[in-house]
Amino acid sequence: MQLQVLYEDNHLIAVNKPAGYLSQSDATGDVTVMDLVKEYIKVRYGKPGDVFLGSIHRLDRPVSGVILFARTSKGLTRMTELFRERKVTKTYWAIVAEQPSPIEGRLEGYIYKDPQKNLSKVLPKANSNRHQGAKKAVLDYRLLGRVGSNVLLEVKPETGRPHQIRVQLAQQLDSPIRGDLKYGFRQANEDGNINLHSRSLEFLHPVKKEHVRIVAEPPRQDQMWQLFAGIE
Repeated sequence: MQLQVLYEDNHLIAVNKPAGYLSQSDATGDVTVMDLVKEYIKVRYGKPGDVFLGSIHRLDRPVSGVILFARTSKGLTRMTELFRERKVTKTYWAIVAEQPSPIEGRLEGYIYKDPQKNLSKVLPKANSNRHQGAKKAVLDYRLLGRVGSNVLLEVKPETGRPHQIRVQLAQQLDSPIRGDLKYGFRQANEDGNINLHSRSLEFLHPVKKEHVRIVAEPPRQDQMWQLFAGIE
């Protein structure tokens, strides 16, 4: 697979994650995007032995788009802090089959993830006897375009809860993401992935103090994404 590097300096590196790849290792032992980036750095810079690469955030396996890693411990510490303090603007694109009403707005709720089922749900309040540890989730969405029954939404999550965009669009808007059987879409995509794409990350570089905006194009081989080619 040809790794698409979107941004790179001494402290950070961002790539366009292909849908279907893990962000980092799990029990499956499958090749991860982190593995691919480490190999890229090793080859490009002729680094012997292990390469340092820090995980700043994750994307779900069936999701594509911008993913950012740290090349230094300083970069890792400072970028992790920016994410925690919500100083990173995250923009996603999602294709759904049900046009939301209203066509733009804000969704708020409390997300609880069942670790046994790897499934999240939105609750009306933070804690209950059955759902200890539910955390507040907030996102903004707006309609970007429509082609037939396919609706493109721009989503900007303020928080980063497990499966947040997937479950909030499905449960609170009745607009599950195409291919997302886990959250109620009726039909799987041929490749088993879902039409959710991390479109961009925007932040003040934690070391250089420069404004950074990293943008990733949706998967070119996916005909569903090609319906919306040219939309900004």
